Amino acid sequence: MNLRQIEVFRAVMMAGSVTDAARLLHVSQPGISRMLAHIELQLGVQLFDRVKGKLRPRSEAQFLYDTVEQVYRGVQRIDDAAQALKHGGGQTLRVLASPSLSLEAVPQAVAEVAQKFPQVRLYVEALLVRDMVAQLARGEADVALSTLPIEHALLQAQAIGEWSLACVFQAGHALQAKRSISARDVLHEPIIGFSADTPQGRLIDTWRQEHGLGGDARIEVRSGQLASSLAASGAGIAIVDNLTARAWTSEKLAFRPIQRAPTFKIYAAYNSNSAGSPVRNALIEKVRLALKRA
Repeated sequence: MNLRQIEVFRAVMMAGSVTDAARLLHVSQPGISRMLAHIELQLGVQLFDRVKGKLRPRSEAQFLYDTVEQVYRGVQRIDDAAQALKHGGGQTLRVLASPSLSLEAVPQAVAEVAQKFPQVRLYVEALLVRDMVAQLARGEADVALSTLPIEHALLQAQAIGEWSLACVFQAGHALQAKRSISARDVLHEPIIGFSADTPQGRLIDTWRQEHGLGGDARIEVRSGQLASSLAASGAGIAIVDNLTARAWTSEKLAFRPIQRAPTFKIYAAYNSNSAGSPVRNALIEKVRLALKRA
């Protein structure tokens, strides 16, 4: 039986008569009758008894109809699955992000993607760049958002934004009266520094040294969040990324941009061998827009 024959047979079984089946399929009644006769001739089996112009399905017809309905339900499930995929159903998106991006930009993007694709499961983790690279290369994550360059033979990265430097200090500090901070402004301030083995710490230390702010910091940390917390407590001032500075919501902390500060790219990366998805693309675009708004 071809698809048209199956469609006609199913319509007759559902409608109960040739006339109603023809109406259901928007075709002529003689056409339905000829098709039924051809099906029975082809199968070599009588499917219906003709009694006073009406069709009564025989057991053979009921057996065939049960099988046809299983196929139709399977087709419906395929259509439902396709529609679900269109809206992200049945998918899991594993997202990795640099700690500073995980404070505001990525959570905003994840919230918007979760609303747009309600059937998607989202897994989000803040990691250092070396750990992001390892997971992407092993296929254990779908996308990474990084404040540092990602370079690996198996990975593809694209710039989606940028970050710069900001000075954070306790609210009420004299620096709060300024619109921006110069190197000279912080020359004699107690500095909260970064460990030399942290990537962002090396970038910030390079800037400090270029502007004559070398020397040992009174307090050394490994994250911008902790540096900001210490600054809010009055332990000193800190030069951190502006992503962390903007995301820190506390009345105890204030920040100002650094004058003529260098800018650094923010990257979205994924495994070159992985199949793209509307959900992943949407997340990357949402992060890009969140960074643009910042």
